[in-house]
Amino acid sequence: MHYKSPIILFGLAVSLVFTPATADELPDLGDISSTVLTPLQEKAIAEQILREVATSDEVVQDAEVTDYIQSLGQKLVEKGPDNRQKFTFFVVQDNSINAFAMPGGVIGVHTGLMLAANSESELASVLGHEIGHVTQRHLARMLASQKYDTFKNIAGIALALLVARANPDLASGALTTASAVGVQNQLDYTREYEREADRIGLQILEAGGFDVRAMPAFFNTLLRGTRFVDGSAPSFLRTHPLTTDRIADVANRVDQLPYKQVQDSKEFHMVRAKLRANSGAVQTMIDLFEQNIREGRYADEAAEHYGLAIAYLRKNALPQAEKELAWLKKNAAKHPMIENAAARLAVAKNNPQQAAQQYQAALKLFPDNRALIYGYAEHFLATKQADQAVKLTKLKQDTYPDDAYLYDLMARAYTMQGKDLLSHQAQGEAYYRRYHLERAIEQMDLAAKAKDGDFYQQSIVEARLKQLRQMVTEEKKTGFF
Repeated sequence: MHYKSPIILFGLAVSLVFTPATADELPDLGDISSTVLTPLQEKAIAEQILREVATSDEVVQDAEVTDYIQSLGQKLVEKGPDNRQKFTFFVVQDNSINAFAMPGGVIGVHTGLMLAANSESELASVLGHEIGHVTQRHLARMLASQKYDTFKNIAGIALALLVARANPDLASGALTTASAVGVQNQLDYTREYEREADRIGLQILEAGGFDVRAMPAFFNTLLRGTRFVDGSAPSFLRTHPLTTDRIADVANRVDQLPYKQVQDSKEFHMVRAKLRANSGAVQTMIDLFEQNIREGRYADEAAEHYGLAIAYLRKNALPQAEKELAWLKKNAAKHPMIENAAARLAVAKNNPQQAAQQYQAALKLFPDNRALIYGYAEHFLATKQADQAVKLTKLKQDTYPDDAYLYDLMARAYTMQGKDLLSHQAQGEAYYRRYHLERAIEQMDLAAKAKDGDFYQQSIVEARLKQLRQMVTEEKKTGFF
């Protein structure tokens, strides 16, 4: 992508400027951030951003990918200086090597970065650095130093980050609308902020049990970035050029720490294989997976066969996909991503009985796996088994009470049953969990006006509608949006 991304407006590209510094050397920046963005204000902005994330075509909505990045990120957050801060991690379908943080603990990671990382520790080093920016509230502190307090404009800049993926011209218009152009060059991270994020990120990486040497190793990956992004260097090399002194600094710092050999998780390899399988020309990826397997060029053999199976499924080459999955069933340990691929194969073969058996068996092994839950519920809907879809989604909502898609599935099942009140109620709860209060109220109002609910159901809907309307009233009092 050859345009200036609005990500730079926040100075939130990864920009891994790992300068060694002790706590005593860090500047005393004070906690002036509360005079500009309070935690409540950051939360409000984060919800606006997450509303866009939930519907953006540029954001990867695959449950297996999103659950992995959220799990890895949360593991790091728990080792950070503020584990009370809520974080949401998401993946952007973008080949550039980049990641960015936004107000309220929202962190995006490009697929290009996930594929460029040579180890899970390298990926974790990027997330740790971004977590450091969030926990130290660097954006709020920069806004304080600029005395910039137009919260609507800050939200507008944040929302433009996602717009930019699909259409740079629209992004430019969004920035103008947000009156953001005037502050574009005022929100870059300072050297002091980078040093602080480096220090925090390194501490998080070590406490999380990852290899701290992944930080300097990733420098070398960045310097080779043109291998991954044709015609341009990685985003953070363009905005924060690395020097040999900086690379030497971080290398010297980690040399003072004990050596630790860390094995990548199975999920790291499987998710990257899936991302590769779903990128680029499908036959090109099939050829590449086959060549890697033939020549033994892989970090994880099972993940390579899995990626090949996914590529064959993408091509609808079902016999070949079945062959790869048979190899995995025989040679690889049980894994939910393999089980889900086998179920998808049965669906693609138009064999509902086999699909049902596969989903049922897989959920016995991995009862809380979201991709399997989604797939089984979708199977019930496709085979007109609305009662079973309702039963499954209700059962799993105890595990995932904030999962909007489970409510979507439930709404579809109730619609199939002809239950208007329950369908609108479920759809309203789905919108609420996507931070879209107005649409949630519209659906809940339709539920309240439906004539097919009993007194108990009607009372619940009316109470919820009143609660949602009160939320909107309170939101308007803040004056942010």
